Amino acid sequence: MSKLTDARAAVGGLSNPSKMPGRATGLPAPECKTGSKLVKVSGSVCSDCYALKGCYQFPVVQKAQYRRLAALESPTWAQDMAVAVGRETWFRFHDSGDVQSLAHLEKIAEVARLTPNTRHWLPTREKQFVRQYLRKHGDFPANLCVRVSAAMIDGDAPVGFPNTSTVHANKPAQGFQCSAPDQGGECRDCRACWDSKIQNVSYKQH
Repeated sequence: MSKLTDARAAVGGLSNPSKMPGRATGLPAPECKTGSKLVKVSGSVCSDCYALKGCYQFPVVQKAQYRRLAALESPTWAQDMAVAVGRETWFRFHDSGDVQSLAHLEKIAEVARLTPNTRHWLPTREKQFVRQYLRKHGDFPANLCVRVSAAMIDGDAPVGFPNTSTVHANKPAQGFQCSAPDQGGECRDCRACWDSKIQNVSYKQH
């Protein structure tokens, strides 16, 4: 097998979201530290989590997600993930699930450093890990856009972070409004989520 094939096996495989550019990696949504609490809160962005229904409930998908979760314990995970990302121009952490710890976030940053030609996007609700990382390291690699997500629908963007995201339903969008709803749910040519120059991206509730 090739190094790429071996590396992707070592990290539990990658996902290939059809509506956005590039590859992604997904973890099981029930293992989200914050999301598993917010899913029980009416009006939260996690209360109708897409990663807890539909195709994400297929046994083969759940098995792959838990395989990726277990792979995080490997001491060579960052190096393996960098090889797995390969020549992808755009990459997303995570199309399901979220950051598990500060150590996990540090590994993701290392992947970004090892893949300087790839633009990475990490949406997360784990504010505490992001704060810990910024206090310890000062900033993320330039090719990694970490967007801290608001907890509530129509809520304000989180304060104190370089990049954020919100979800709007009955209030106007804050900052840049995601164009996917007007494009069949697809990113197409838009790369706002990966762009650190855009402070906040607002997604329409769907």
